[in-house]
Amino acid sequence: MEKAASFYFHGSLNDFLPTCSKNKPVPYGFSGAPAVKDAIEAIGVPHPEVNGILVNGEPVDFSYRLQPADRVEVYPAGTVKQWLEHDAVQAPLPVTPAFILDVHLGKLSKSLRLLGFDTLYQNDYTDGAIAQLASEQHRIVLTRDVGLLKYKSIKWGYWLRSQHLEEQLTEVLSYFRLASKFNAFSRCLICNSPIAPVPKATVLTQLPPKTMLCFDEFYQCPTCQRVYWKGSHYERMQEFIERLKQD
Repeated sequence: MEKAASFYFHGSLNDFLPTCSKNKPVPYGFSGAPAVKDAIEAIGVPHPEVNGILVNGEPVDFSYRLQPADRVEVYPAGTVKQWLEHDAVQAPLPVTPAFILDVHLGKLSKSLRLLGFDTLYQNDYTDGAIAQLASEQHRIVLTRDVGLLKYKSIKWGYWLRSQHLEEQLTEVLSYFRLASKFNAFSRCLICNSPIAPVPKATVLTQLPPKTMLCFDEFYQCPTCQRVYWKGSHYERMQEFIERLKQD
């Protein structure tokens, strides 16, 4: 005989539910005694976006085994609840956040690198490779694919709600509270390596004629050898960064 429990999802977790199920109890039928984590993901909510679970008013972790007639409340990361300080189901984020992005987020990867964040991206990453690298290197997964966030090995992750670059960047900065952690213009936009100052004489052959005449301060990526300087694009990027800080 099938058993049943009731789930209620708070706040941003409703983004993963169909319209008819948002902000209301969601019935869940089951057999045996599945882990509450498995039930949450079967309903559609990926575990990295969950930070607190109450069952019949008591905090539990992901391993709790579901019982008939359980009333389950699921809270998103960022929820301000006193009990979450001691009973959060998420591991604390790394002090220095590092990211890995899925194949749909190439433009976002460059924007995060522009702000100084260690950001892995390749347009041929498989979901399995992303999950493995995230686990091995303690990286936060950013994706437009909800299914990717359900990989068991992924500790931290976020599903981008928007498909527009500036909105995506604002989402990430707000969700992970990154505005105070910018280290702009410190990474290569192409390969993610930290860049370093270099003498003009060592990069002359890589400079356009006008750049050679007008600029004397240069930076280079030691991995891909790309050269950077503070041209007209630099001022535009500075304005962009200041706008992000004010949002």
